Amino acid sequence: MDSVLRFVSMNWYLLLISFVAAYLLGSINTAIMVTRIVTKGKKDIRDMGSGNAGFTNVLRSVGKVPAIFTIVCDALKSILAVAIGGILFAYMAGHSDNAPAVIMIGKYLSGFFCILGHSYPVFFRFKGGKGIVSAAGMMLVADWRVFLLVLATFLVIFICSKIISLASIIAAIMFPVYTFVLTFVFDYMLSGGYQPWYFILCTVAALGICVFVVIKHSANIGRLLRGEEKKITAKK
Repeated sequence: MDSVLRFVSMNWYLLLISFVAAYLLGSINTAIMVTRIVTKGKKDIRDMGSGNAGFTNVLRSVGKVPAIFTIVCDALKSILAVAIGGILFAYMAGHSDNAPAVIMIGKYLSGFFCILGHSYPVFFRFKGGKGIVSAAGMMLVADWRVFLLVLATFLVIFICSKIISLASIIAAIMFPVYTFVLTFVFDYMLSGGYQPWYFILCTVAALGICVFVVIKHSANIGRLLRGEEKKITAKK
């Protein structure tokens, strides 16, 4: 852990650059922009439907094509943010033995700041979406193994329930679980090429994203408990 603290103290400015870049990319909220374009500036997605500036509300309130554009762009901005974080952390790590672990941590942290920007966009009065698609994009770049497991969980729950929020919440809860199992069992225990702080920090980062996403879905959880959450039907 001392090596981690030394790393941070020596490279604080590059850390700041990577996190600010990720936050600003996240702040480019596609749902808000697409809705304004489609409605010619007459409507704001945050005043429509559930009021959430995200894929599901765009699908219900604006249509399928804008929703597809929203989900693609939200994923791409997260992928770009995480890629930039990975590159900067790779530069900071150099050729050290801990470079793979440092790069992975950089991807997780950059992904978190991108999700933060998506939910609280500086360009749109700090009122955005819930970060599910951005989180998925982060997982894809950071650890494709975790991404596939989380995606499978989401699809199974959604196919069974037809409720996106329920699938998103359960997938978010499983995110730190999958992260811990893969980084601890496969990367740390079996490969032996990583320090203990690696799986600890990865799991903590995943847990932080999980808690953030679940809290953002608090209204959805209330509707789920009351049986009022809407399902996505074929006609949508």
